[in-house]
Amino acid sequence: MDFPDLDRFDQAILKILSGDGRISVADLARRIGLSKSPTQARLRRLEKEGFIAGYRALIDPIRLGLDHVAFVEVRLKDTREKALAEFNAAVRQLGEIEQAHMIASNFDYLLKIRTQSMSQYRAVLAEKISTLPHVASTSTFVAMEAVKETGLQGPL
Repeated sequence: MDFPDLDRFDQAILKILSGDGRISVADLARRIGLSKSPTQARLRRLEKEGFIAGYRALIDPIRLGLDHVAFVEVRLKDTREKALAEFNAAVRQLGEIEQAHMIASNFDYLLKIRTQSMSQYRAVLAEKISTLPHVASTSTFVAMEAVKETGLQGPL
């Protein structure tokens, strides 16, 4: 895949960082075949231009006891811009919502919810998700196993 703003070194930097965000600049430089200074300059440019949005630790939710995953289809009563903005703002406030995507389908949003148990999920659904602005209905799908959960690694 061709990314017009990224040469092969930039693409290599992004691919390596997507797998190991804590790699040293020296090791990164060695792996992409440049010296440390130009690698560091490229890294700063990729950060400044927004290709690298930030760095964070990947926390294992299972070790925290958050092994119940549900996907929730949400249909809204109102899909005008103001209603969508209100729903989006409210979703961002709920820690149990791990991901939220607006969908082009017969429903409006797909939410990934992570809790400790089915009973905790039921409470989150009843007390939080169902009371979000403009929610008309929800439909839940419980995940039995995560087969693949990774960040962007494919096209680079």
